[in-house]
Amino acid sequence: MKKNILVFVFIFLFSFANLYASFSIIVGKDATKDGSVLLAHNEDAGGERIVNWFKVPRISHSPDEKIILKNGGALNQVKETFGYLWLEVPGLEFSDAYMNEWGVTIASSGCLSKEGAGSVSDSGIGYFLRKVIAERAKTAREGVKLAGEIIEKIGYSYSGRSYCIADPNEGWVLAVVRGNHWIAKRVPDNEVAVVPNYYTIGEIDLRDTSNYLGSADIVDYAIQKGWYDPKSGKKFNFRLAYTPPEVLQAYWNIPRHVQAINLLSSKQYHYYEKLPFSFKPKKKLTVQNIMNVLRNHYEGTQFEMNPKFNNGNPHKNFVMRICSETNQYGFVAQLRNWLPADIGNVLWVAPRRPCIQPFIPLYSGINDVPENYHKYDYKQAIPNHFKNVEKQKGRSDYAFPVFAGYADSVDNSYGSLIGCIKKEKETFERKEFENQLPFEEKVLKIYKTNSKKAKTLLTEYTSKLAEEVYKRTKSKQRILWGR
Repeated sequence: MKKNILVFVFIFLFSFANLYASFSIIVGKDATKDGSVLLAHNEDAGGERIVNWFKVPRISHSPDEKIILKNGGALNQVKETFGYLWLEVPGLEFSDAYMNEWGVTIASSGCLSKEGAGSVSDSGIGYFLRKVIAERAKTAREGVKLAGEIIEKIGYSYSGRSYCIADPNEGWVLAVVRGNHWIAKRVPDNEVAVVPNYYTIGEIDLRDTSNYLGSADIVDYAIQKGWYDPKSGKKFNFRLAYTPPEVLQAYWNIPRHVQAINLLSSKQYHYYEKLPFSFKPKKKLTVQNIMNVLRNHYEGTQFEMNPKFNNGNPHKNFVMRICSETNQYGFVAQLRNWLPADIGNVLWVAPRRPCIQPFIPLYSGINDVPENYHKYDYKQAIPNHFKNVEKQKGRSDYAFPVFAGYADSVDNSYGSLIGCIKKEKETFERKEFENQLPFEEKVLKIYKTNSKKAKTLLTEYTSKLAEEVYKRTKSKQRILWGR
């Protein structure tokens, strides 16, 4: 009987790892070379998926309008919602990412908690939480507070999750638990935080409201549930109290966590060592440094795969990679407070898999993304989100299936192909970064007197790069398929 239970637990955890193995990094503004805040994320989702890219404008709403939540509840809508960039993964509740017009950027990673039920009214909130933050928050701190208010009012519907929320001045990690409990910690400006699929917030101090926000009874509730004993003499530790022990020891969490820290930190950590919530990097970091972490497969470590296996494909492995088989997109948000938000906030997105595709810059101020980067327009996205994606009609030149097919084709002969792919990708990105500052200086001069014209230039620039990546990928995919 015990053996069967262990097998069931293993199968369940393996399924969780493959379906919800997302990964995030937040870099404070004093830890970067240019003074920007960076938020990076790889979104993992098993199965056949698509990803739509949208630019949603500001929208005015009627006084009695409601947001109808997935599980049946409702929230009052505000008079006007902010515009935002939106990466949508139809069919999934927790895989979308957002950057709004103020630079507030949100992504998340699933974190199983010990909570089995929690207090949830009207079935609580899940999918819509990050969307509401994007639509209403001008800062990351505002986003955290807004999320906390909603969770305490109607409850959170999923076991647990860590939301990474950043703006051009600071970054926060928000850990939520099924029901009404949550805790958030600010990432120090001179440090880096890495978040795999378990809670990373340890000891807390809610008296320090500059760096911590959360449910007033977060400790008392853990005592009530028997997850923390104050008589033990140990300080309260959120991640130890609220996380199942098997998740803290999971093979899809520790290797990714250790590897990312060791790539960026001057202090090197080993597998069984206590890992910090955040750490000081060994040097000032750039967008490119963080992109390289999102592409990592444990090269040069004990977890690196033997290149003789699986045609050199590093993705399909028992130990979850940072860049994994199930990556649907990767992004690095570059958030700069010394520039107008339209120009200063850039969402660099790699379609499908970061190790084979270049990152494309989406400026916050663009008017739209190329039409073939979404299957339908943003107005159809919410009504369609939880419907059968395969049965939905869309564009014949829709980009994402091309990126997905190319990734699958490369994986079949990864070892022999990756050298040329990497070289071409690096050349493309090098030109992007060489052109970035001269282009932005040109746009900034125009923006000061004609913001509308400047936004058109941003849109044309982004669209040109996105279309070039699409055409190149489509051409290479045909060659790999022998067409």
